[in-house]
Amino acid sequence: MLKVTITLEDELLKFVDEQAKGNRSAYINALLAAHRRSVLEAQMIAALKEDAEDSEYAVEIAGWDCVVGDGIDAAE
Repeated sequence: MLKVTITLEDELLKFVDEQAKGNRSAYINALLAAHRRSVLEAQMIAALKEDAEDSEYAVEIAGWDCVVGDGIDAAE
């Protein structure tokens, strides 16, 4: 883990200290991890919407639908 120095406005630092319960690093790491998850989720949703609106992609996926699950129910 890297140690970094950041500059915060006085009010923001006060808020961090109130919320962090004595561990600023853990609090800020948790906030950033949650924000990163949120950003990645938004990017995935945008990509899925883009795929859903792409008619060429829909045709290609439809072509693969007939092979989805091939062999799953096959007797051994």
